[in-house]
Amino acid sequence: MTDPTTLTLVGAAEAVRQGRLSARELTQATIAKAERLQPVLNCFIHRHPEQALAAADAADAARRRGAALGPLHGVPLAHKDMFYRAGLVSTCGSAIRKDFLPTQTATVLGRLDAAGAIDLGGLNMSEFAFGPTGHNAHWGDCRNPWNPDHVTGGSSSGSGSCVAARIAFGALGSDTGGSVRLPAGLCGVVGLKPTQTRVSRHGAMGLSFSLDAVGPLARTVRDCARLFTLIAGHDPEDPTSSRLAVPDCEATTLAPQIKGLRIGVPSNYYYDLATDEVRDLMRASLRVFADLGAEIVDVAVPEHERVRELASAVIIPEAATLHAAWLRERPHDYGAQVRARIELGLSFPAHRYLQALQVRSEILRRFVQKVFSRCDVLHAPVLAFPVPTRAETDVKDGPSFPTVLARMTWCTSPINYLGLPGLAVPCGFTSNGLPGAFQLVGRPFAEGDLFRVGAAYEQAGIWTERAPAL
Repeated sequence: MTDPTTLTLVGAAEAVRQGRLSARELTQATIAKAERLQPVLNCFIHRHPEQALAAADAADAARRRGAALGPLHGVPLAHKDMFYRAGLVSTCGSAIRKDFLPTQTATVLGRLDAAGAIDLGGLNMSEFAFGPTGHNAHWGDCRNPWNPDHVTGGSSSGSGSCVAARIAFGALGSDTGGSVRLPAGLCGVVGLKPTQTRVSRHGAMGLSFSLDAVGPLARTVRDCARLFTLIAGHDPEDPTSSRLAVPDCEATTLAPQIKGLRIGVPSNYYYDLATDEVRDLMRASLRVFADLGAEIVDVAVPEHERVRELASAVIIPEAATLHAAWLRERPHDYGAQVRARIELGLSFPAHRYLQALQVRSEILRRFVQKVFSRCDVLHAPVLAFPVPTRAETDVKDGPSFPTVLARMTWCTSPINYLGLPGLAVPCGFTSNGLPGAFQLVGRPFAEGDLFRVGAAYEQAGIWTERAPAL
């Protein structure tokens, strides 16, 4: 067999299931690739090769004795270093938690374990998941596999980089203002921010309780759908998790039909910062959808400037509340930018925070009514400009940092405040050789629709076989 790390997640699982590839062979190949590329990409904070190989051997033994095999049997994954695994350090990308040993395992990791997945280790991330670029003052910047001088996007930086580099076959991240969709889009992979309560957050370090969502990143839409279907669903350990049944989203990707589907193009807000190159990529992707039979319609999105402000009014005080004790006791253990952002929340007016929460459901109702009465899914950029360099976004706590962060999350953070599902799908490259991507936004709990539409685009075969030359 050729290099097994070039397989998709679904392809790797099938190869192991059929005995064409052992779990040990697959895991050894990913471990070797991680070893070779870690100095280039810095996508891991810690790796567990011995544990991974032991799990792979157990997976192979299970297959030999005819045991039932899960849908990820023997497939190596890796995850943002904020998902707890009992007895293994979870740093959350910080110095404060560099030695933190959790006593519990995150529900989502447990569900992937039950499906047969192999865990390679903890991935790099923005400190405490609070940053959209992928810089990290403690563990070093994660780097983009298409060009290491450029950012990965954050905060799930290692998840995007590792999956794009064809090391792990999939990864989990979290999305509070774009932190799955940005690294997916900037690294050229698929990433889902689910409806906010769709996936359990038990055993994961939080940032903003009202906005956090856990989601998967993978190489293809179908891969991503399989991961989502496995991790979604109610969890008694997270009483906020939805009790709605989770459909088989992978099935929606197998023969996707979108003839007559209405795809909405925002006539305001989302293109306010867009460069000509990004506009061209978005128009090209919409032509593909039109050729597949979709109807392209213009849609005005209501109140989005206000929605951005309201999202900030939620995340800043909630992050400050979570970090208040550490900030008092260990302020110098924070990176400068993260400390500056948290300090803003300590003096944030309580009435503004409460108002932002109070009006949220009504704003969502108006958005759904006005937007989804005209279209079935909304199509918008993930990032309004070509992927920037690490140097130009390394602003720390300098005077430009609020502007840099606001520009990075311009297209993504409103969706977090609204709590809606958003799927990032790569759609080509800008002139700097870095990926571009669109996001599909749907009604609450309509992840299956997003996967169906994303798969239809992907299966049109525009560029999906390209991979970074590493």
